[in-house]
Amino acid sequence: MKTFQGKTLSWNWTDGVIELTLDRAPCNEIGSATLPELGRFVEALAKLQNESHALIISSARKEGFCAGADLRELYRESQPLAPNERGARLRDFLERIHRVMNAIDSVPLTTIAAIQGIAFGGGFELALVCDLIIADKTARFCFPELRLGLIPGFGGIPRLRRDLGNAVLRDLLLTGRSINATKAQAVGLVSQVVAEGDALRIARSTAAQLKKFDRETAAAAKKFIKPIPFDELRREIEIFCELFERPAVREGLRKFVESTDALPYLP
Repeated sequence: MKTFQGKTLSWNWTDGVIELTLDRAPCNEIGSATLPELGRFVEALAKLQNESHALIISSARKEGFCAGADLRELYRESQPLAPNERGARLRDFLERIHRVMNAIDSVPLTTIAAIQGIAFGGGFELALVCDLIIADKTARFCFPELRLGLIPGFGGIPRLRRDLGNAVLRDLLLTGRSINATKAQAVGLVSQVVAEGDALRIARSTAAQLKKFDRETAAAAKKFIKPIPFDELRREIEIFCELFERPAVREGLRKFVESTDALPYLP
């Protein structure tokens, strides 16, 4: 399927470039509505990759790229469940999102994240599966999970360590603070910083440039320089599930869910 319009996202194939556009209010939170459509995209990607050379992931929301997991939904749906059932559902959710992330991470195309505004938590993790991150000047990156007593659960820790090393990972993970596009470029996270509103245009221009090169060579190079840390990813799921049951985490989630702030995930 070369074109799809869903409730939370859409995609379109044109001249060898796949564009996946996130579009769920308020800021593309990933939950029970988005995950099945991401799964459907991965199924389509397996077929489209044979006639493609690039994938661009962007957001149609002015609020930003993606605020991460839908924590409100995760908390509310888990509340009435017994711990064992709650843990089983959480693990199933994480394993499903990991399958999506791993599929995008390993696809033999050059993948580009076009970022404006916030890329927090799971949104940051989605950007990290891409080969290139192009960010406009409004972009901010953050792992806010520590504020709730959690760690990133969508693969962020192993992938950030793979790409940048432990120093940057410890800073972002343990402080919970955000960094802007300029800082992100300085530490090697972002490949280009562009003017506000220009990320998607530059991503498209970059994708057009990629068409000039041999696709199989690019795929071989990507496989060599971008191994997927499967063992660490599985361990991340284990740690997240263990932490989720702590009373302090449940209380932190309750306060988050009951917050009246428009964007409670912001530092």
